[in-house]
Amino acid sequence: MNRQHIGILLGGVLLLVVAMGISRFAFTPILPFMRHDVGFSFEVAGFLASSNYIGYFIGALWAGFINRQKKNFLLLSVVLNVLSVVLMGIIEVYSVWLVLRLIAGITGGLIFVLTCSIIMDYLAKHSLTKWSGYLFGGIGLGIAISGLLVPAIEARFAWQGTWIGLGILSAVLLVVTYILWRGLHVQDSVKTAKSSDTKMTKGFMPWLIVAYGFEGLGYIITGTFLVDIIHNIPSLQAYSSYSWVIVGVAAIPSAPVWTVLLEKFSAIKILFVAYVLQVVGILLPVFSQTVWSVLLSSFLFGLTFVGIVTLTTSYARQLFPTQSGPVVSLLTTFYAFGQIIGPIIASQLVAVYSSYKAALVFAGVIVFFALIIMLSGRWITVKRQVTLDNALPIKTQSNP
Repeated sequence: MNRQHIGILLGGVLLLVVAMGISRFAFTPILPFMRHDVGFSFEVAGFLASSNYIGYFIGALWAGFINRQKKNFLLLSVVLNVLSVVLMGIIEVYSVWLVLRLIAGITGGLIFVLTCSIIMDYLAKHSLTKWSGYLFGGIGLGIAISGLLVPAIEARFAWQGTWIGLGILSAVLLVVTYILWRGLHVQDSVKTAKSSDTKMTKGFMPWLIVAYGFEGLGYIITGTFLVDIIHNIPSLQAYSSYSWVIVGVAAIPSAPVWTVLLEKFSAIKILFVAYVLQVVGILLPVFSQTVWSVLLSSFLFGLTFVGIVTLTTSYARQLFPTQSGPVVSLLTTFYAFGQIIGPIIASQLVAVYSSYKAALVFAGVIVFFALIIMLSGRWITVKRQVTLDNALPIKTQSNP
């Protein structure tokens, strides 16, 4: 890794800090303060979250069709994303918030997919694929930054000033990225000729995609409401902001760590471990509401959700090395679709049962179901391949 490579990779990390850690996930630690001051319900919070995830779905899907001017399109998306964050603190109208969270989601989806595509292709071109895990560390870094800054800024400038302050920080990171990327030339994508080897609807890929979609549905409930849940437990209220910092701190090194493991063990085995740990992390607050159980839950959540994103994306790109853009877009689209549904269902469960535990149990069950789908798909795919391999010699003998 020379200086230029590090600079370009760092620029990608900073863009994920902006799109994921700030624009998307800063909503989680800000939410308790907004709900307290404005007085809207858990259900309303769910609609605001889902508006963002609908946008993310649109952006992720849209990004798969962008083949030209990727760099310019990406930087324009970041500008609009930053504006949507700043305006959240200036305008206090619920209907406008829904639109702003939608815009933040659309641009966030575009930023995530385009950044991943650009950086992964760049690293592959320079035989530096093993460094790709560090890119996803930007998600955790952004979460840690938002977790640290939100309570500090809110204490002086209320939640409105928090949105504005984070927007200013995002603008600064955009400028830094622009400088780091001055020498980066992104070539227009060339459409891959369709063949049996480029079809993403065959083999294990559809199973991986569906499992990833359910993972998005399950994990996002904790990802959206974790801080608010802890904030509403009187004995743990003081630790609510710290919990989000721990999520970020655990997420920062998780991507490169999981990537290193991917080089030594099969992707399915590592994904199995990550899914199981995530289920444990999601369900811990249901059975134990102590300081240590909540902080352990936060740690496991941060360790696994970025890890699952990293592992799934990297593994899928190994299956389709010439289609990084479409692969990331397709995976992220299904992931985003699950996230649209998650907060709405969670808010309804909380309203019906008057307890956050029902939402967390639902989230844990869904993530476990995603694991079952992935393992079933792998077993079926391997069994089918073995059957085909055994049939080949017979065909050869009958046609000498």
